[in-house]
Amino acid sequence: MLSPIPDLRAVPGNAYVVSLVLREAKQMHMLEIRIGAKNRGIRPIVQSVCANIYCVDPREEVIQAWYMDDSDADQRLPHHRDPQEFVSFEKLDASKIVSLSFSELGVLSWRLDADNYETDPKLKKIREDRGYSYMDFCEVCPEKLPNYEEKIKNFYEEHLHTDEEIRYCVAGSGYFDVRDRDEAWIRIWVKKGAMIVLPAGIYHRFTLDSDNYIKAMRLFVGDPVWTPFNRPHDHLPARKEYVDNFVNKAGGGPAVDAAAA
Repeated sequence: MLSPIPDLRAVPGNAYVVSLVLREAKQMHMLEIRIGAKNRGIRPIVQSVCANIYCVDPREEVIQAWYMDDSDADQRLPHHRDPQEFVSFEKLDASKIVSLSFSELGVLSWRLDADNYETDPKLKKIREDRGYSYMDFCEVCPEKLPNYEEKIKNFYEEHLHTDEEIRYCVAGSGYFDVRDRDEAWIRIWVKKGAMIVLPAGIYHRFTLDSDNYIKAMRLFVGDPVWTPFNRPHDHLPARKEYVDNFVNKAGGGPAVDAAAA
């Protein structure tokens, strides 16, 4: 007996996936094109088409992003809106559910080989291309981080930096929250293998998720400067430049999506 086929509408990116599956199935000259069909030959084809259409970006397994609700519940919870609103890596057109992308905010992202970061040629190239000469590691958990309670509170205070914030998750997971152009919070969930770059001047914050552990590689151009500037610091040149490049540009800023880098 076949197990039920998942409701594709629940997949981030959503309703358009179903129509694409049906269209692709039709091109395969199938006589009956119905997701709930009992024909044993349909299920594997539908699954295959879904994989080819949706699961094409390797980052999706280690990075997800969505709009947050306004709840004051535990910051380590996902805080999805109801219904859920996901944010994609690429800009989606108006026929799709979410129209905002990482690149419109200036956030760059990669999926890397966290088990072999010491010899990973892709990481080496990123560091060379972007000038990330400094590297260290930070473990955030009650057992490993001195003054844990104070620091985790500081991490979750909304702030900006005058330089990029580069984090590569080599173990565990956590949330980076960033503001969109309309001041809404977007939660970016990073897991092992995820690397993200938050641009200088973007208001953001960080928290662990319910697993209470992350080990992150920190990268920097030259000598590191970790100084946070808690909101408001709109007068800083880094903030003004971010606003000019991303907030005030209807089409987004000049950021390059890192997937193909």
